[in-house]
Amino acid sequence: MITPPRAVRIWAYPRPADLRKGYNGLYGLVQQGLGREPLSGELFLFVNRKKSSCKLLYWDGTGLCIFMKRLERGRFANIWRDDAVLELTASELSLFVEGCPLVGRQPLSPRPCDFGVALADPP
Repeated sequence: MITPPRAVRIWAYPRPADLRKGYNGLYGLVQQGLGREPLSGELFLFVNRKKSSCKLLYWDGTGLCIFMKRLERGRFANIWRDDAVLELTASELSLFVEGCPLVGRQPLSPRPCDFGVALADPP
């Protein structure tokens, strides 16, 4: 498994996708379905209807990359609720791609810290 950097934002497309789509088709799903910029360096996850295959679209700074995985047994976890766009951590993505059934059922890793938020002065 190619492990993304911890700081990269990962977005899961909220509906089953036609995984026959290539670069241009997935690019369009990111722009229209997620409202995100495909060349932002963020990673985008797509899963087919049977949840047996997934594709990841990623801009590495020089070109678009597509990574695909098909599970030989079992299904990927159902992480989607109410057709809402979902953001995953790098740890959750790694576990999802490995076929872990716990992804989406309970928090598996802490969210990254936001150091841009000013902390309250101590009393």
